Amino acid sequence: MDGLLNRFVVKRLEPVVRTAGWVARATVLMLVVLVATNVLLRYVLSWSPVGMQEAEWHLVSPIALLGMAYAVYHRADVRVDFLYERFGPRTRGWVDLLASLLTLAVGALIATLAIPYVMQSYHTGEGSPDPGGLPYRYLLKVFIPLGFALLALQGLIDVLRAGARLFSRAAPEDSREPRP
Repeated sequence: MDGLLNRFVVKRLEPVVRTAGWVARATVLMLVVLVATNVLLRYVLSWSPVGMQEAEWHLVSPIALLGMAYAVYHRADVRVDFLYERFGPRTRGWVDLLASLLTLAVGALIATLAIPYVMQSYHTGEGSPDPGGLPYRYLLKVFIPLGFALLALQGLIDVLRAGARLFSRAAPEDSREPRP
């Protein structure tokens, strides 16, 4: 069972989360370059295009929304260690399973609820209200269901791992250690 789980989770699902994390990291670099360009344009040429300013905060969306599943994957999320570290391996396994199930449920719920929001933006052709602003705001909003679907996927990965550890014959290991 562990071999099948490992092949399915590691070889099929985790690369999706890692790829999203890579995109979020690349977007951070794009944001830094854009901010530097905007600063140079503003202070050297006294020119500050509205579209480029809006693009700065548009880039924050994929960074945060794609990056949250990646953060959970790398165990960079927040947890209450002063309690968790006192639990035995079995209790930690149950806490991990419950937390993973909640992550899966919340991610799936928000992703599902966000789809009509994105579709409404698409159907109305929503764009920036500012002159010279960016059109196609639905392209920005599409990261909401995408990001939370990725979070749900990471929750599923963690549910499978925690369940495999809990229900295997061996004692479960601490699953909350940071991944490489």
